[in-house]
Amino acid sequence: MRPLPQVGVHITLALLEGELHGHALLRRVREVSGASLGPVALHAALDRLIHDGLVVETTNRDERVEGQRHRYYELTLTGRSIALDELIRLQALIRRINGRLAGGVTAEA
Repeated sequence: MRPLPQVGVHITLALLEGELHGHALLRRVREVSGASLGPVALHAALDRLIHDGLVVETTNRDERVEGQRHRYYELTLTGRSIALDELIRLQALIRRINGRLAGGVTAEA
C-alpha cells in the first residue's frame, strides 16, 4: 500500500467518527485538520481511497437535497486501522516535539 497523502490522512481521520456525506465530510475535514478542501479535491482523494480499499461509498438511500443525491462514505476495516495507526503516529510525533521543546530545544534548532 502506498503511503497516504496528507489529504488522505485528513479524510480518514475525519471519517473515524462514522459515515458522512460529501458536504458533511468537507466540513469535518475542516474541523479536524483546519484544511480547506474543495469538492473536486475531495472526490479525487475519495476515488483513490476507494480504489485502495480504505473507504466505501455507502449510498443506498434516496435522500435528495435540491434534486441531488447525497453520496455517503465510511471507512473499511482496513481504512479504520490505517487511520488509527496514523493518529497514533501523529500523537507520538507531537509528544517527541513537545519533549524536545520542553528540554530547551527551540523550534529553530
